[in-house]
Amino acid sequence: MFSKIPITKSTGSCSDNLNRLREALDKADAVVIGAGAGLSTSAGFTYNGERFRRYFADFEKKYGFHDMYSGGFYPYASPEEFWAYWSRYIFVNRYLDPPKPVYENLLVLVRDKDYFVITTNVDHCFQKAGVDKKRLFYTQGDYGLFQCSKPCSQETFDNENMIRQMIEQQKDMRIPSELLPVCPVCGKPMTMNLRSDNRFAEDKGWHEAAERYENFLRTRKNGRILFLELGVGYNTPVIIKYPFWQMTAQNKAATYACINYGEAVCPTEIEKQSICIDSDIGRVLQALS
Repeated sequence: MFSKIPITKSTGSCSDNLNRLREALDKADAVVIGAGAGLSTSAGFTYNGERFRRYFADFEKKYGFHDMYSGGFYPYASPEEFWAYWSRYIFVNRYLDPPKPVYENLLVLVRDKDYFVITTNVDHCFQKAGVDKKRLFYTQGDYGLFQCSKPCSQETFDNENMIRQMIEQQKDMRIPSELLPVCPVCGKPMTMNLRSDNRFAEDKGWHEAAERYENFLRTRKNGRILFLELGVGYNTPVIIKYPFWQMTAQNKAATYACINYGEAVCPTEIEKQSICIDSDIGRVLQALS
């Protein structure tokens, strides 16, 4: 139903768009937040540069990769090496707080509104900022959960204690073999609860969150809804971006707002209902508050 090529929303100054977004927030009966990786990047969760070298300089020297993403795909020679890397990765991107209070500033803006969050992020930043879990649908998993690699069931397992033990006991970029995570049900190796193929475990909490999100949309679909998209790219646009466009087109009282550095676009079909701001998300949220 949309044009093949979306356009950049370039009309109006940044201050004009900020005022329009502030007005849309004030008037909205409900706010649906769609968050992608750009939101966490704005909060300081960068995966290269100084932050990468601070935590992974030894891995960079030995294996030759220069960012955390590349390290996640490296063909390590043993599971002990694999989990030495991934325990560190999970620890710094799940159990440490982001350097900047971007998530907290977002919560200040919507705390008194009727809101819901759908996110493809797996770093738990919304919960750490104080967002009620019942207002959150984390579609792609959680770094803080393990699942069976088979999987033998749709059950997931909290991994904080295991991850901290791996961090404390690893030596020479290897963890002790006895710390290798195995499924308590079938004994096969465990893996991260991240959606990468059809083996992703959708546990009870995932399904409950999906149902709450669907109910939120269904019961408010004809109201003045602000679809606030933050840092969503084109890796998985069918989860947030395309549905937001479609729901905006179906509801003339709705507003679509996109804040994304370098990718603030909308289809021509909903241009008059859209506010696109090409800027750092954290800076915009601070200005709004």
